[in-house]
Amino acid sequence: MKCLLVAINSKYIHSNPAVYLLRECALRDLKQKQIFGVEVELAEYTINHHASEIFDDIYLHHADLVCFSCYIWNIEYVRQLVRNLKNLCPNVKIWVGGPEVSYDCESFLRSLPQVDGILYGEGEKSFPALIEYYTARERDVKCENDSKSECDAKSEKRDMQDALDQTKKMNPSSEMLPNGTAWLDENGVFHQTSPQPLTPMEDLPFIYDEAGRMDGFKNRIIYYETSRGCPFSCSYCLSSIDKKLRFRPLDTVKKELAFFLEQRVPQVKFVDRTFNCKKSHAMAIWQFIRDHDNGVTNFHFEIAADILDEEEIALLKTMRPGLVQLEIGVQTANPDTIHAINRKMDLARVAQVTETIRQSHNIHQHLDLIAGLPLEDYESFGHSFDVVYQMKPSQLQLGFLKVLKGSPMQAQASQYGILSQAEPPYEVLKTPWLSYDDIIRLKGLEEMVETYYNSGQFSNTVKVLCKQFDRPFLLFEALSDEYRARKMHEKKHSREAQYQFIRDFAAARTTLDDILVRQVLTLDYYLRDYARKRPSFALEQDSYKEEIRAVCLKAFPESSYKDVIRDYHIEVFVPPFTDEKQFVLFDYQHRDPLDQNAEIRVLTW
Repeated sequence: MKCLLVAINSKYIHSNPAVYLLRECALRDLKQKQIFGVEVELAEYTINHHASEIFDDIYLHHADLVCFSCYIWNIEYVRQLVRNLKNLCPNVKIWVGGPEVSYDCESFLRSLPQVDGILYGEGEKSFPALIEYYTARERDVKCENDSKSECDAKSEKRDMQDALDQTKKMNPSSEMLPNGTAWLDENGVFHQTSPQPLTPMEDLPFIYDEAGRMDGFKNRIIYYETSRGCPFSCSYCLSSIDKKLRFRPLDTVKKELAFFLEQRVPQVKFVDRTFNCKKSHAMAIWQFIRDHDNGVTNFHFEIAADILDEEEIALLKTMRPGLVQLEIGVQTANPDTIHAINRKMDLARVAQVTETIRQSHNIHQHLDLIAGLPLEDYESFGHSFDVVYQMKPSQLQLGFLKVLKGSPMQAQASQYGILSQAEPPYEVLKTPWLSYDDIIRLKGLEEMVETYYNSGQFSNTVKVLCKQFDRPFLLFEALSDEYRARKMHEKKHSREAQYQFIRDFAAARTTLDDILVRQVLTLDYYLRDYARKRPSFALEQDSYKEEIRAVCLKAFPESSYKDVIRDYHIEVFVPPFTDEKQFVLFDYQHRDPLDQNAEIRVLTW
């Protein structure tokens, strides 16, 4: 028997640890029960693959059982693939699992009758049990082909099986299927077994240590899990449903982290919903990665900043720059909205903690906002934006409410009159406080934040522009309006075109001197890369050639001028950008580990 686990990821750099985990659990459990002759294969794709390519590859596996991992970003692909696969291969058993199909199993099954069943909830026990069921069926079929004398004890079961095999698809009885499954029988009657007990974290296999497996994760994010459940009850989040916190034993975690460090993987992203909800657990892990730092690997954690205490902050301050990055969900600064979504957060403490960490300049901080939450209108969201912006995060993610199936927000949406998309990703369309016109405008603002703030390519320019506006939100609103007015949103643009837009924007929307704007743009441009082709907006430098040569020879007396300009860029800055003429060297061999900007220093005569 051959089983195929299918994952369709949103990007190539992503992976699906769930399917790897299910495979390892299946192979382990089947071996323990001495069930042989079962192959369990994986197939990972992205939504950037054409559906026909994915279908062809799935078909060529010639699997007897195909299971799809379903999320909001891939469910339409799954629907199409399931229909085609069942039409072409009617004897293939098709099962689905994941958050997108687990909330209302009956509705999903009726909408896609080609699916044989759903694995709902945690699948580490359900999936191996499902394989065990199918292998038992295969043995029964084989038994039917044996002599009657050898199979008398199984005759009644064979008769039942014969009847089932007459149906268009197999619809087994609830007595035979494992817990954590749902299906429609041949009469269209819906069945659902009891949920599987939650899996202890110590029982989960480590999915990365198989020989040669890390080669498949080259240039991809490594996802790692040390806890399940969440102590909070935020209504927009599916994690709020699972209140039973479980933690992987620390000795096991340390061994697995040591493996990542030994492999020198670029990044390990912890998928724990609130990593620091248990202080002793978080402290032990942070201490370990600090003490065993390999100088390469970065670790990403999603945390609640307001529950960090001084001991935890002191430990974080000792980390190598770039070793750790923190994702902090603020979501809103509106106290009424915070209460409405059942969120517990001390906003003042969040601001205090993030500022303390920022001053250490060793940890990337990623702060999140959500537009479309209850009781938050356009102006209120603008205020929330300003509050978070003033925390000076490394990145500010502006997202939009998704009314996920099964989340408490789904019930709240009806209560509040929140309208969302009927199909994935179920994104908010309008609320009583936020019109769709507002949402469109905020999406334009989101693009500006991504391009001109989160990219890190305009850090100095944005600081200069911000001083021309009363609030940061007004700057990005104006950028968005100008971007749309110039129809820049209709196509992609080169890096230099994005810089030139800022120059044009400054001329149209600010009182800034053009010479100053051109120079701050040039500073940001060369901080990121040694561009051999000089951008069109930069001031001419030909008149400074001899002076540049002189300062180079003074700064690098043992090197030739040719060698210096090959390895470094030197730019001359003049008033009004500087108080006096300055010769600035950009050193690309030494970069800031947080923003990757070149190190700069002023050369003197």
